[in-house]
Amino acid sequence: MSPPRESVAPLTKPAPLSVTLRINGERRTLSVAPWTTLLDLLRNHLDLTGTKKGCDHGQCGACTVLIDGRRVLSCLALAVMKDGAEITTIEGLGSESGLHKVQQAWLENDVPQCGYCQSGMIMAVAALLKDNPKPSDQDINDAITNICRCGTFAQVREAIHAAANA
Repeated sequence: MSPPRESVAPLTKPAPLSVTLRINGERRTLSVAPWTTLLDLLRNHLDLTGTKKGCDHGQCGACTVLIDGRRVLSCLALAVMKDGAEITTIEGLGSESGLHKVQQAWLENDVPQCGYCQSGMIMAVAALLKDNPKPSDQDINDAITNICRCGTFAQVREAIHAAANA
């Protein structure tokens, strides 16, 4: 005779959680599933599609955004864990009066090819230049780990130096 089976509570879907963020200067309060990444919140809930989903494992950098001024891979950040944070995406990097100096340097140095990685790369460079206004080539190598499948790394380096001198 086998022992009696313990009853197991049925699985229930967790209730959505509220998260309030300041995204590109605008305060937004949303209700999301607890497992929603910041990347998915931006793309699927707010239609801010400049932030790209590349590897979805934090390796390529296409999803890079700024959180409170610091570079963050949004595919690895749960939205609810960033409650109250200031988020800047590629859509909010420039201003009404013009492009951010990194965006301008990107255009002037003809960096983009397919362009898929570029928004994340630009955000990573903006964070680098905020912390290190005149980076050396070694500083760039250490800080900019985003992957560009088109191989525009030489143009990226030129654009970074141009933005640093702007």
